[in-house]
Parts: sequence; C-alpha cells; structure tokens
Amino acid sequence: MSNIVLETQGSVAVITLNRPAVLNAWTTAMRDEIIDALLAYDADASIKAVIMTGAGDRAFSAGQDLSEAHDFDGERAVQWVGEWERYYATLRGLSKPLVMALNGTAAGSAFQVALLGDIRVGHPGVRMGQPEINSGIPSTTGPWIMNSMLGMSRTIELTLTGRLMDAEECHRIGLIHYMVPAEQVFAKALEVANELANKPPVAMRLDKQRFREMSDPDFKSAIEAGQRLQKEAYDSGEPARMMEAFFQQRAKQA
Repeated sequence: MSNIVLETQGSVAVITLNRPAVLNAWTTAMRDEIIDALLAYDADASIKAVIMTGAGDRAFSAGQDLSEAHDFDGERAVQWVGEWERYYATLRGLSKPLVMALNGTAAGSAFQVALLGDIRVGHPGVRMGQPEINSGIPSTTGPWIMNSMLGMSRTIELTLTGRLMDAEECHRIGLIHYMVPAEQVFAKALEVANELANKPPVAMRLDKQRFREMSDPDFKSAIEAGQRLQKEAYDSGEPARMMEAFFQQRAKQA
C-alpha cells in the first residue's frame, strides 16, 4: 500500500494520507513522499490549489509514528528535527492555497501540519491537539504555531495538559473554518479549493509570501530550540520509556 494517494480534480490536486491502519501516522519516508508531491504541484502551472486529507474515517493523522521514533538517541533526534524543518518549510513555502480536509483526529505534528494549511474544513467528530508531552516528547514547533494563532495562555494549557480539543472548541476559536457533516467534508474542501484556485494567482502568491515572511524569525527560532531540546529529551531516555509504556498498554487493549 502506498503511503499517500495522489489525484487531481480539475485544477485542484489532492494528497490523501494513506496509512489508515495506524491512523495515517507518518514516518520519515512518508513525509518525504508528501514533500515531493507538494513541490511538484507547486511547480505545475495547471494546479491552482491543493487539498490534504486522510484515508478512512478515524483520523486525518495521528502525527509521528511512535514505532519509528522509539529508538532515537539524541543525535538522531537532532537530525529528525531537521527533517521536520524541511517538511514545514515546504508547507510554508507553497505559492498555492492549501486546504486541509479534516476527516478525523489531527494530533501532535499532524495538528501542527493542519494549522500550516490555509483553510481547514472539519466535522463534529474531529479532535485536535498537542499530546506530545504524554509520550515524553517536548513541544517546540507546536507552541510556535499555536502561540501565533491562539496566544500564550491557551498554548501553555494545551501543551502542558496534552489534551485534545473537540471540534466545537476548534471551530469556536477559529482553527476549523468550516464545520459540516462528516460525509460533506471533502466536498466542502473541494468547493473552497476551487474558489481559491480562481483567485488572481500573483496576489495569492504574494499574500502567502507575506504570511511566511511575518513568521520566519519565530519558525527559525523554534527549529533551533527543537534541535537543542529534543537532543536533551532523547538523551535522557524519557521518550523511549513513555513510548514503551504506551505500546504495552495498547497491547493489553488489543
């Protein structure tokens, strides 16, 4: 099974995260495939907008596949943050609008990726948040993104509790722009993508460029902090211990 599925609907490209058995959690290889697709679509003059969604009806994505991150040491964690920098820089660097069709939970890095989209469409069953602390992983890029959108107080609360917000809360605070029944999420996302695809392309590119310029200093600071803090965390062994406890609990429930 392919990690992602690519298709086009007119001038709109669709990237579907395609690991539903693990809630579309991503690995380094999967993120590389997504990056390649995004860069190709951004360079394709026939593509005017992009939609990202998840396979199945449970999750947009659960974020990092913990089975991959379980055995990281401090040096690998530094390299890992560099991989996230490339992924996030690609998302931030798109000249074309990116619509997130949230078909389910978006947690951890997937929550961050969802927020890096331009417009988010969801349904009442969607949950989003930053549960990384529960895996012993410090949050560095997450607070950068959340603080710019939600302010410091809510960023602190979400980061330290690791709780997932329900769709109503996400909609109320502006993280979900359009709330529709679950079976209508993709259709609404396609409607929005087509609307954006018909906007003047130079103005669209320049608007997105300006949003990127406004947040560049904090993005660079977050990546630098991430390399420093993730190294300390993984060298301590805490992420591995917390992930192992998670795997054991999941095995008991299976």
